[in-house]
Amino acid sequence: MHKQLLIILSISVSLSSCAQQAANPSSNNTTSNTAMNNENNKTNTPPQTEADWKKILSPEQYHILREKGTEYPGTGKFYLHKEKGIYVCAGCGSELFTSDMKFESHCGWPSFDREIAGGKVKTKLDTTHGMIRTEIMCANCGGHLGHIFDDGPTETGQRYCVNSLSLDFKKQ
Repeated sequence: MHKQLLIILSISVSLSSCAQQAANPSSNNTTSNTAMNNENNKTNTPPQTEADWKKILSPEQYHILREKGTEYPGTGKFYLHKEKGIYVCAGCGSELFTSDMKFESHCGWPSFDREIAGGKVKTKLDTTHGMIRTEIMCANCGGHLGHIFDDGPTETGQRYCVNSLSLDFKKQ
């Protein structure tokens, strides 16, 4: 009984950092055809209909970007990613964060201390799941990225907690 309680408590603490509705964790190992790579979307013009979104995103990406889901902590392909480059929206290809903005937060999701200048990320109050948080979305396509918190360890004091499945990466 103690072991079960300890497991439940551990999971609750992990999820409270960036808790949202969960997506399928096994999806993080799959390569998807994202809007950034879509031949018809070289100008970062987002799809107009949900049917179009479903054509270019994997089911797991669609769940996160369009239905505001999340991936399980510690499972995303960019969580411990260390390469130099630019993180872009998996929905439209807009440049959002650089590798220099990324830091280890130990929350289970990729974390950044700021966004690329120019209003690339927009915010909205999120009161779902009994919490008060600030949701972050791609300003170009409205895709759900994750949440921002005021507990970052860098000089900005911010932690952009982002789902790996909402991102693609351009190596420099």
